[in-house]
Amino acid sequence: MIKFRNKIVFLLLLLSFSFATCYANKLVFQIPLEDEVGSTTWRYINKGLLAAKENNADCVIINMNTYGGSLEYADSIRTSILNFDKPIYAYINNNAASAGALIAIACDSIYMRAGASIGAATVVNGSGEVLPDKYQSYMRSIIRATAESHGKIKKDSTLKWLRDPLIAEAMVDPRTIVPEIGDDSIRVVTLTTQEAIKYGFCEGQVNSINEIPAKHLKYKDYKIEKYTPTFWDTLFGFLTNPGFQAILIMIIIGGIYFELQTPGMGFPSAAAIIAAILYFIPLYMDGSAQDWEIIIFFVGVISLVLEIFVIPGWGIAGILGIILILISLLFSMLNNSFFDFNGNSSFEIYTSLATLIVGLILGVALIIYLSHKIGSKKGFMRHTALHLEQNIEDGYIGVPSDLAQYVGMTATALTVLRPSGKIKINNIILDAVSLNEFIEPGTKVKILKYENSQLYVTTYNTDN
Repeated sequence: MIKFRNKIVFLLLLLSFSFATCYANKLVFQIPLEDEVGSTTWRYINKGLLAAKENNADCVIINMNTYGGSLEYADSIRTSILNFDKPIYAYINNNAASAGALIAIACDSIYMRAGASIGAATVVNGSGEVLPDKYQSYMRSIIRATAESHGKIKKDSTLKWLRDPLIAEAMVDPRTIVPEIGDDSIRVVTLTTQEAIKYGFCEGQVNSINEIPAKHLKYKDYKIEKYTPTFWDTLFGFLTNPGFQAILIMIIIGGIYFELQTPGMGFPSAAAIIAAILYFIPLYMDGSAQDWEIIIFFVGVISLVLEIFVIPGWGIAGILGIILILISLLFSMLNNSFFDFNGNSSFEIYTSLATLIVGLILGVALIIYLSHKIGSKKGFMRHTALHLEQNIEDGYIGVPSDLAQYVGMTATALTVLRPSGKIKINNIILDAVSLNEFIEPGTKVKILKYENSQLYVTTYNTDN
């Protein structure tokens, strides 16, 4: 009987220990998203998720306050959240608008502070103007798919979406009518905290991040570790911004062109080299740019040099060089393994292609602009141009034109003209060139014209 009781006590202790272990020493990873959604915040989120995984965090909380940003990077962040193997919760401490709403809906649960809001996900340009419907269609699709990814729950004996895809779509398109909210087809949906709770887009109102693990996750013993982005994260995020990448491509193209026009290592080559380093290093460190992509860039540059300075004409080497440079610049922005682009969304491919095209257009514009400025005394590269003028007042004397006064007069051949020789007019001996036959000494000649510092004569007769 005593042994049996000891076994029961042992089992109870084991169960108590197991229960305590499940709810003790929980690691909560906090990642900030408090800026415009773009390349920098995309890097913050992905680095933060990687750190959470390496530290074996039990869950991740994204501390969110953003008015939106780039759809491309919001889609990439959304994909990273959906594919993460631990729960991710969004804490909206003020705003989750536009791209921020998409990211929040991707999280497993959403918690909002009083006075916060979520929605207004219509796609706009940099000036705030609504973009054409093809962009809205894409956003409607991915925000619906994101809401649907959380599945359905049983409520009042019926299955209902945990997050209604129709409400999510109405955050993008004002034409979407949601009967549950009301027949309002003129405004996009933006939900307050209480409205988000009512319609299933918020699991609860909290006053701070600490309430989420303590009150809603029921963690008894936990630690919140905040991921703090480094200076290099910020720098790399800036360098991989599509706008800045387009500028780097412009400098690379313009630098190569002007260096080939003015042989020798100078400012254009230095600018192109620095731009190429700033372009490839962040992509290489992030794993986008591969060794072979960087190699073919330099092979392309070498092909251009050989075409211009070694191989006569403009042919295969020059065309091949241009193609290799463009392929390298494009493929370095995409995750690929020898032309396998399965890891990239169509939006990422289009964005990379648009970045390259914009960079090329800017490069051509730069070449045209600077080409007109090189000869200017105040323009770019003014030290490489010759600005000296040979003015008469400075002592410079051009070709004398006083011999033109003799045109139309008659003279006498002093020597034989075959065809050049000497003529004499008014006791002045001059050089002259016969325009037709040889002229013997003593023959009368007529001076017909003066060109290239030379008098031209022909045999004189009464018909002249």
